[in-house]
Amino acid sequence: MFYGLNNFIKNLLPKRLFYRGLLIVAVPIVVLQVTISLVFFDSLWIKTNSGMTRGLIAEIKTFIDSYDNDQKNKDFIINLFKNNLQIEIQHKEGKLISGDINERWFSPLDRSLRRELKNKHFVYWFNTTNYKDLVDIKIQHVDGYFQFFVPRSRLTTSSARLFGLWITLPAFLMIAIAIIFLKNQTRPIIRLAEASEKFGRGEDIDEFRPSGALEIRKAGQEFYKMRKRIIRHLNQRSEMLSGISHDLRTPLTRIKLQLAMIKDKDLSNKLSSDVDDMEKMLNEYLQFASTGAKDKTETFDISELISNLIKNYNNINIIKNFKEEIYFNGRKNLIIRCVNNLIDNSLKYAKKKVAIHMVKQKESLIIEVSDDGPGVQEKEYENIIKPFYKIDKGRSESKSSVGLGLSIASDIARSHGGDIKFAKSKFGGLEVTISLPF
Repeated sequence: MFYGLNNFIKNLLPKRLFYRGLLIVAVPIVVLQVTISLVFFDSLWIKTNSGMTRGLIAEIKTFIDSYDNDQKNKDFIINLFKNNLQIEIQHKEGKLISGDINERWFSPLDRSLRRELKNKHFVYWFNTTNYKDLVDIKIQHVDGYFQFFVPRSRLTTSSARLFGLWITLPAFLMIAIAIIFLKNQTRPIIRLAEASEKFGRGEDIDEFRPSGALEIRKAGQEFYKMRKRIIRHLNQRSEMLSGISHDLRTPLTRIKLQLAMIKDKDLSNKLSSDVDDMEKMLNEYLQFASTGAKDKTETFDISELISNLIKNYNNINIIKNFKEEIYFNGRKNLIIRCVNNLIDNSLKYAKKKVAIHMVKQKESLIIEVSDDGPGVQEKEYENIIKPFYKIDKGRSESKSSVGLGLSIASDIARSHGGDIKFAKSKFGGLEVTISLPF
C-alpha cells in the first residue's frame, strides 16, 4: 500500500531539479497566503461587513419606527436620514413581492443583508447588482413599502481588494525571486551533467569550469580530476599499444619475407596462413584498444553512410530496410567501424539472409542488424560483448573469430551515449540493436 502511494507521489512530482525546487518554495508560499487570506476573510472582512450591515438595518428600523410614531414630520425624518446618514428614502404604493429577489448566494454582502433583515422580521426585497455604487433595499410597510438607496460603502469595505493586492504581489515577487535563485543554483548542475554527457560521448569539454555552491563546485572539481586521469590512462594505453604494434609488425614482416624464400610451397603457404592470422588478430586487438580514441564529432547522413557500406560488400544476401535521410552527429569513423563489425558478424554466421533496419524514434536512432544463423542463447547475451569471448558451441566452430567484433561495437555505441541489445531475430538467428541518442 505504502509502496504504491510512494510511486503515485513520485509520478506526480516533476522530473527536473529546478521544478522540484520551485515546488518546495512555491507550495509553502501559496499555502501561507491562502491561510492568511482565509483568516482575513473570516475574521476581518466578513465580521466587519456583518457589523456594517447590522448597523444599517438598525438605522432602517429606527427610521421606520420614527416614521410611524411621528406622522406629522415624515418629510423631516426622510431628509434627516438623507442628509446625515446618506440614505435616499422613497415611499411607494403597492405590495412588495419578496420572491423576486436577485440574490447572490455566495456573496458575503447578500448573506449579511438576508440574515439581518430576517432577524428584524421584515418583509423585504433587495438588489446589490443593479447599481455600481448603491444598494437597493425595499421594506414592506402598512400602506405600501419603503425603498432605500444605500451607498455601497455603508455595507462593505474596499480593504479586501487592497489586502488581496498586497498579499498577492509579495507572493508573486517571492516566487519570482525563487525562480531566479533556483536557476542560478541549478545552472552549474546542468552544466556538470552536460559536461559528463559530452565526456561520455568522447567530445571535448575544455571550456568546462566548476561553479556554483561549494558542494557542486567540489563535485565539478572531482569530475575534472577524474577526466584528466581517464584521458591520461587512454593516452598511455594508446602509446603502449603503438609501441607493441611496431615491435610485433617488424618481426612479422621479416617472417613473411623469409617464408617467401622457402622452396617448399606447401609448407610456406601453411606458415604464411598462420602469420596472416596472427596479423589479423593483432589488428583486431589494436582496433579494440583504440576504440576510445578521440575523433572529432561531425554531422553526416548516416543512412547514406550505411548504404555505401552495404554496397562495398557486394552481397545480394544483405537486405536494406531504410530510405529516408537521417542526419546524425557523432564520430563518423567509429560509426563505420561499429556497423562494419555488426555486418561482418552477421555475415560470418548467417545462412543466407542479413537484414539491416534503421529508424528514428523520438530522441534515439535505432540500428538493427539481424541474420538467419544459429543464433545465441539468451543466457549468453551478456557474455558475447566481453572481449575475446567466443561461443563455439552455439555458433559454428569452423568460423574462426578473435572475439572482439561485438565488444568494439558495444564500446562505440556506449561512447556515443547509446546502448546495445540482443534478441532472437524474426529469421531465427541473432538480432543486434544499437540505440544512439540524437
